[in-house]
Amino acid sequence: MSILIRQAKVVDTASSYHGKTVDIFIEKGKIAAIGKTLHKKSKKEIALRGLHVSPGFVDIFADYAEPGYEHKETIATGLETAAAGGFTNVCLSPNTLPGITDKASVEFVKQKTGHHPVKLYPLGSITKEIAGSSLAEMIDMKHAGALAFTDGWKPVQDANVMLKALEYVKSFDGLVLQMPLDHSISSNGLMHEGAISTQLGMAGIPVLAETIMLHRDIELLRYTQSRLHVMGVSTEEGVQMIRKAKKEGLDISCSVTPYHLLCTEEAMLTYDSMYKVLPVLRSEKDRKALIKGLKDGTIDCITSHHRPQDEDAKQKEFEYAAAGMAIQELLLGLVMEAVAETVSLERVIDAITQKPRNIIGLPGAAIAEGANADISLFLPEGNFQITHQTKKSQAVNNPFLNKNLKGKILGIIHHHQSTI
Repeated sequence: MSILIRQAKVVDTASSYHGKTVDIFIEKGKIAAIGKTLHKKSKKEIALRGLHVSPGFVDIFADYAEPGYEHKETIATGLETAAAGGFTNVCLSPNTLPGITDKASVEFVKQKTGHHPVKLYPLGSITKEIAGSSLAEMIDMKHAGALAFTDGWKPVQDANVMLKALEYVKSFDGLVLQMPLDHSISSNGLMHEGAISTQLGMAGIPVLAETIMLHRDIELLRYTQSRLHVMGVSTEEGVQMIRKAKKEGLDISCSVTPYHLLCTEEAMLTYDSMYKVLPVLRSEKDRKALIKGLKDGTIDCITSHHRPQDEDAKQKEFEYAAAGMAIQELLLGLVMEAVAETVSLERVIDAITQKPRNIIGLPGAAIAEGANADISLFLPEGNFQITHQTKKSQAVNNPFLNKNLKGKILGIIHHHQSTI
């Protein structure tokens, strides 16, 4: 199929066309020509005022629940959700049932992608059965196609196991992903520990739960000289620790979620379980520090932490409700809502295209002649909203339905296919 994209502004720091408005001709899955005005015959032509193009968005941590929790989400609905959010590549959490803990489970996920334009990459577990006690067969999973290793929603608590994991992945230049959360401090907590948790009478999770784990893992990283990605940093202190580790030259990267950039602990005043997430929503001071960290590059990339839940998991007392938001299809709009006045569009797009590719080890993608077509198309100023009827995700835990946002996704072009 041939596609002609008319007068689109390129947002791609890896491209010589970055910042320019051009025509782009795609044929047989490749970018065949780029120019100020192209005269090409095509089966489809895309021309919209304010159109922008970038390399396809990449999400390096999302959960599609299958196998085992298909009542929350399936890989099929997850793929549609990703495409609606502008994502062409998604890395999946291993926290399924059974978990992604061996070669067979990695191959299962890869086969489920089929011929969909969104490509799925399983993340293998660090430990057997994601139990946190002994290492899984990471090398087998690596050979089967696992891009990196994490215990996902259950961060490794045992320092010796984490040490062994960081040492083990060095043999194949692997990457460990870890959520910075110490369960011995946070296990009974429901929200950020502070004045509002006291006011509401809710058990709090202190900043210390993040910084103790971060301190430990940074020390282990320094000792092993391995590679570590910190998922979902949520505190000012955490950002400062990562900034210092980077200046030291350690091979560390980190990501932030859209809802930590947008929301604070004040959302808890409603007792709405839709805002129950891990890591928890923090203070306004923390939120501003996250935005600053994103702006200056301390925070490398943005990940959705898409964690689907069904009604039974969320519609109950706050204490017993399951954590997580299913917001992958709204990611760009939520980020723009949070940072549009302080962080450039170029930096936002870089944080969901080139930076995650570099971290996770995906092949490069660029808006360049001869490159494989791996493209997201969007309107930064385009208004949109998603309703319960129009959302692609099967999950119910999206508190931003019916919210007017800017940053409309038009579709993706990938693997010789288009969703436009």
